[in-house]
Amino acid sequence: MKRSDVEVIEKNIAYDGYFRVDRYRLRHKLFAGGWGKEVVRELFERGHAVAVLPYDPVRDVVVLVEQFRIGAYAAECDPWLIEIIAGIIDAGETAEAVARREAVEEAGLDIGEMVKVADYLASPGGTSETVTLYCGRVDASDASGIHGLAAEGEDIRVTTLPFKAIAGLLAETRTHNATLLIALQWLMLHRDELRKRWQ
Repeated sequence: MKRSDVEVIEKNIAYDGYFRVDRYRLRHKLFAGGWGKEVVRELFERGHAVAVLPYDPVRDVVVLVEQFRIGAYAAECDPWLIEIIAGIIDAGETAEAVARREAVEEAGLDIGEMVKVADYLASPGGTSETVTLYCGRVDASDASGIHGLAAEGEDIRVTTLPFKAIAGLLAETRTHNATLLIALQWLMLHRDELRKRWQ
């Protein structure tokens, strides 16, 4: 199947505020042949994002952030999520530039070399958002404190986690976000080669 196997009958904006919701009327080809019936789907539009896992190969630690998330609250999870640094890519910006800016804003960190981990769809059943994920080299010797932009209501706590504690964190029920899970699992697979490359 390919994009041309979808017929968009109508598309309009259902809501346009801080985020946007588009409503599609469409149909698509079926695996068994022919065309399916017309369906209506709403799509949450928030743009595309970038995330970076800061890793210090000398101290063998990652830098994580913790902040309040309305989605976790609405899902009746602990609303203060442990995450990696992330931000939305605005028009004209590159993913790498946004990752570097967000690292300064959210954690007071300067990112050195970055290795691309993946590009993935955040939740393709309801949003077009993609996430470009990196692992970035940092000096975590001073990684701590409270950061974020007060004008945006950010209140972000920075912590470090030794590599040897990652498996335990992944086993906890508090690791609810996919970006963190993907990044830490990737690091578990690639840590040795990164340490050779970055030492």
